[in-house]
Amino acid sequence: MVAALLTGAVALAGCAKDSGGGGTTNAQGQGCRLSAPPAGATPTTSAAQQQQPAPNAATMRVGLAFDIGGRGDASFNDASAAGLERAKSQMGVTDVKTLDAGAGEPEDAKQTRLRQLAREGYNPVIAVGYAYADALKLVAPEFPGTKFAIIDEDVPGIPNVTSLVFAEEQGSFLVGVIAAHRSKNCHIGFVGGVETPLIKKFEAGYVAGAKAAAPDIKIEHKYLTPAGDFSGFQDPNKGAEVATGQLEAGADVIYHAAGASGKGVFSSVQSAHGQAIGVDSDQYNQPTVAQYKDVIITSMLKRVDLAVYDYVAAVARNDLSTVPKKFDLSIDGVGYSTSGGVINDLVPTVDAYKAAIARGEIKVSDKP
Repeated sequence: MVAALLTGAVALAGCAKDSGGGGTTNAQGQGCRLSAPPAGATPTTSAAQQQQPAPNAATMRVGLAFDIGGRGDASFNDASAAGLERAKSQMGVTDVKTLDAGAGEPEDAKQTRLRQLAREGYNPVIAVGYAYADALKLVAPEFPGTKFAIIDEDVPGIPNVTSLVFAEEQGSFLVGVIAAHRSKNCHIGFVGGVETPLIKKFEAGYVAGAKAAAPDIKIEHKYLTPAGDFSGFQDPNKGAEVATGQLEAGADVIYHAAGASGKGVFSSVQSAHGQAIGVDSDQYNQPTVAQYKDVIITSMLKRVDLAVYDYVAAVARNDLSTVPKKFDLSIDGVGYSTSGGVINDLVPTVDAYKAAIARGEIKVSDKP
C-alpha cells in the first residue's frame, strides 16, 4: 500500500508539473517549468506578402558602404548585400558599388566613403550601420540631390536621408522563448558585441521572451566591448572566451548579437555540445559559419535584406512614403528561422507569441 501511494503521489506531482497553472515541460522532459503561450493565430498577411510588382531600376546606380566586418560577416552586412543582389535580379539594377570599412579606422573615413559614392554619381547611397550616423549628418546636406539611407539609426530632419530601423527586441523575444524551451538546465546566455542602445534592444527582447516562457530561468549576459569600441563586432576570440565563461557557468543555449564575433560564440558552443542562436541572417544557411550549423537551432531574423530591397524599390518608384517607419513583427521585418528543422515542434508556440506581439497584446521593451 505504501508503494502504491508513493507511486500515485509521484504521478500526481508529474501531472502538476505538466499542466498546473498552464505550465509544461520541454521536449526533453527536463529544464524549466514553462508557461502556456498566449492564444491566437499568426496573422496571415504581411508586407512581404503584399509587395508591389518590382519596378524597373536598370538605370539606377546604387552605392553601399559596409560597416565593420563587411561582406562575409554572416550577419547584417551580408544581409545588406543580399538585398542588393535581389534588387539586381528582380529590378534589373546593374551598377552597384560597395565600399568596405576598416578596423579601427578614424571617424572621417566614413565621411570619405559616403562622399566618394555620392561624387561618383551613385544615387541612392546606403550606409550600413548606426556608426555612420554622424558622418551622414555632415555629408548628406553637401549632396542634396543624392538620396541616402542609413540602417539601424534614426536620423531625422535631413530631407534626403531615410532611416531604416527595426524592432530587434520583438524578434529577440521570439528566440528567447525558443531558448527557454530548449534549455535543459533552465540556464541560457546572451553575448552582445558592443554595449550600445541598439544591441541592448536584442538583450531586452531575449530576456523578456525567455522569462515570459519560463519565469524562473537564469540568464547570463555580457558585452565584448564598451560603447565606442567597435572591435566587439569582429573579435571571434573574445566571443569564444565570453561564451565559454557562460557555458561553464551552466548556460546551455547562447544567443549572440555580436556580428563576426559570433563565429567564436558558435565555436565554443560546439565544443561544449551546447546550442546556439544566430542573429540578423539565417545563420544556419550562411556559408561562412557552415561548420557550426549543427549547433545553430534558430536565428533571429532582422530583415535588412528586405529593408534594402524595399528602399531601392521605393527610390525607383520615386515614392519613399512606401518605406515602413519601422520593420517590426507586424510586417515580418523581424522574425525567426526554422532551418534545420530542430525547432519545428515549437513553431505553434512561438507563433502564438508572435501574433500577440503583432496585435499589440504583448509590449516588448527595447531596454533591458
